[in-house]
Amino acid sequence: MEVIILNKEYIASLNNWCDELLTFVHQRNEERLDLFTEEITKLKEYLAKDLTEEEEQDIYNRAESLSSQISEVIDVDRNNTSRIVKIGEHQLPPLPYSYSALEPYIDREIMRLHHDKHHKSYVDGLNKAEKEMEKARKTNNFALLKHWEREAAFHGAGHYLHTIFWTIMSPNGGGKPTGDLAKLIDLSFGSFDRFKNHFNEAAKQVEGVGWAILVWVPRTKRLEILQAEKHQNLSQQDVIPILVLDVWEHAYYLQYKNKREDYIKNWWNVVNWNEVSRRLNTARKVMWESF
Repeated sequence: MEVIILNKEYIASLNNWCDELLTFVHQRNEERLDLFTEEITKLKEYLAKDLTEEEEQDIYNRAESLSSQISEVIDVDRNNTSRIVKIGEHQLPPLPYSYSALEPYIDREIMRLHHDKHHKSYVDGLNKAEKEMEKARKTNNFALLKHWEREAAFHGAGHYLHTIFWTIMSPNGGGKPTGDLAKLIDLSFGSFDRFKNHFNEAAKQVEGVGWAILVWVPRTKRLEILQAEKHQNLSQQDVIPILVLDVWEHAYYLQYKNKREDYIKNWWNVVNWNEVSRRLNTARKVMWESF
């Protein structure tokens, strides 16, 4: 059995997740959810201990099982839209799988550094920018506003895109989409193969570092493929990302060196089409007047 090593940042994010679960359970005040209170509390007690490798493995398994059970019981979007994130209080979301789960296509060390270091830096940068702009509003001193707006755009886009990125990959991914997503891809691009070739080229041709992004366009009721240099440049404002591919070097260089094309080719083996379909179905509820 694979041994999972949990670092301090990951354990802290699990602890925050437990706190949010407890708050959610208490707010819902439903008997069927109260059954989970004891299990969540026990998990928090474990997280406060100095853990052995065996206990870390147990915590990881229990957290996964708990998440699955609660999702099944409440049968709601795991992205709870009712919770307001306070200014400067964004958090690093836990990975929905282990660091090594996407091997051999993306190795463990890349996932650990990518999630725990790079994504965390975007969360920290966004929180810093939001707090500085809040301070500017309170003091009416906007001398550095242009700087902090840039920081918020860069780090905020980085945080949000990475949050999507982790969920649209899965150790059980790959293959082709089905249902409405497959039909919309055919409508928008002619076929899945044409879509995939277009997406691959967009990812390969990102100048410097950035992303390839499949978006739902509420104005046209179609899908489009965009590039983003860094995280936010060359983007459109009135669209909703449903599939994203990170082509910053930190996403692949340790394993693929300068062979971005090989990384892109192998990435399709871990695409979580079920999550992409879920995001599309939610995005399609936004339907602006067409122009």
